[in-house]
Amino acid sequence: MALLVPIKGVYPAGRLDKDSEGLLLLTDQGWLQHLISHPKKKMRKTYRVQVEGIIGQEQLAQLTSGVLLKDGPANAHTAIAIAEPANLWPRDPPIRKRLNQPTSWLELTISEGRNRQVRRMTAAVGFPTLRLVRSQIGPWSIANIEPGEFREIRVGNEALGKLSNL
Repeated sequence: MALLVPIKGVYPAGRLDKDSEGLLLLTDQGWLQHLISHPKKKMRKTYRVQVEGIIGQEQLAQLTSGVLLKDGPANAHTAIAIAEPANLWPRDPPIRKRLNQPTSWLELTISEGRNRQVRRMTAAVGFPTLRLVRSQIGPWSIANIEPGEFREIRVGNEALGKLSNL
């Protein structure tokens, strides 16, 4: 097995499905992994989402007020239309291009992490997700980190109180 991050004994706190990109946190601290990934802790996660079509204020409002998914209601803390992120890396494989179908971008913040939740939420308001990039988990973001790079940050137990409020 290849070691992609040259630090032994770290494990993912949360997950990204094979079609998603962006921030993935690794930790060797069980309490921190639990805080980040346990659904009852509700740590906020922010995504940049490219959807098929031009999403409007009505659909953004639906995302924040709540949509009904097969496994129950879901809502975003925030859902705002954004310009295509300027610092986004090329996707491999690229998103399929439809010449007659425009796309738009939004930034969505949720505190759950149900299976393919963001994709199912945007589809529920009529806008299928084409590209999904997690940009932030709690206080950690992909700002100033290139694809494939990592940053080592030490987080002590004293941070538990601060982090549990995010």
